[in-house]
Amino acid sequence: MPADIAPVPPGREPVPCRVVVCRDCCCGTPKITGVDHAAQTARLRALVPVRVSECLDVCEQANAIVVQPSAEGRAAGARPVWFGLVNDPEATEDIAAWALAGGPGVAPLPDILDLYTLTPPRRRTPS
Repeated sequence: MPADIAPVPPGREPVPCRVVVCRDCCCGTPKITGVDHAAQTARLRALVPVRVSECLDVCEQANAIVVQPSAEGRAAGARPVWFGLVNDPEATEDIAAWALAGGPGVAPLPDILDLYTLTPPRRRTPS
């Protein structure tokens, strides 16, 4: 290790991106057909820290996934990024790859993921 880089004390490793996967009334259920929900969650868990959530209140956008910024991303002012209609393995892989690259505030959002981004419920403006 170079002399100018201090070792990270055990238990003080940087907090990585975390992924929240909705698995309640619509997301992760047979209501969304043709998706192996268990495989999607398992694949994400194999790559990044995952928390399974109850309803995130975006049922019309099921399956919903939220990427929370890492400690570095939060320090840069990043906010969680919400994705909806994540119903194919390629989208799952793209989200996982972005989170592994650093996610919000660290890595630029790939253009393909713009297709899946959504505004979380608390930020919606009345019509």
